Amino acid sequence: MENEKIEASLDLMRRLFPPSTASNVARIATLLDDAALEEELLAAVDQPLLPKVCPLSNRAYLACDYNRDERSYRSPWSNQYDPPLADATFPSTRLRKLEVAANEAFDVYRDLYFEGGVSSVYLWDTDEQNVFAGAVLIKKANKEGTVEIGSWDSIHVVEVQEKGRTAHYKLTSTVILQLVHGTNSNILGELNLSGNMTRQAEHDLPVEDLGSHVANIGRIVEDMELKMRNALHEIYFGKTKDIVNDLRSVQSLAEAKKQANIQAELFSLCKSMVGQIEKY
Repeated sequence: MENEKIEASLDLMRRLFPPSTASNVARIATLLDDAALEEELLAAVDQPLLPKVCPLSNRAYLACDYNRDERSYRSPWSNQYDPPLADATFPSTRLRKLEVAANEAFDVYRDLYFEGGVSSVYLWDTDEQNVFAGAVLIKKANKEGTVEIGSWDSIHVVEVQEKGRTAHYKLTSTVILQLVHGTNSNILGELNLSGNMTRQAEHDLPVEDLGSHVANIGRIVEDMELKMRNALHEIYFGKTKDIVNDLRSVQSLAEAKKQANIQAELFSLCKSMVGQIEKY
């Protein structure tokens, strides 16, 4: 019965308006009325990342299911939960050292590629030996220019299996994109392009020391984001452009009717001439 509730909830989420994901998840969780099912639903649905500010370091970070414990979120800068939480879960000393280095590296990456926004990296230990996991999060929101509202949320979840001098990286990447144009225009109306895309990849890369994981994860995340950007631009936006061009007419309705009448008249004249030729 519980599995049926989760499957029905996920099936419903796939049919709802993408920009309303957060509010829809909250409403469905209320209907489930079960803490365990709510946790399972939150873990299964990718939601837009929530920017927060660490009260100890005064630096921005991203809140999501990967740094959440009950109702508190862990800051990657101070390694503390907000609000404070007793008996909270923290990464091991080794992973915390790697987490700090990864956050500094992706902070530079975000600034170079996105020219703003917020990034966060979270790492955690797993039950398997020599295996750890992490999440690389990047959010860029824009409210200027021709696109009145726009946001890019990329969520990269990576599982790392260490094998001596090499490591196996299993990456699952999700991009949540929202572009809304014309929100302040009563003439042209509103155009909303929103949705998400998920891709997976696996790599085996050499490892010299703990810091090698930062470079390796950075490389595979960079490669994946480039592929997903190209797919969005060439396939999704390109197809949308083709559809709009097919629907839109550069001529006025009167001109279109005039042209149609001329074509009909020419067709009738040609048909009449063919009939006369056949008589002779």
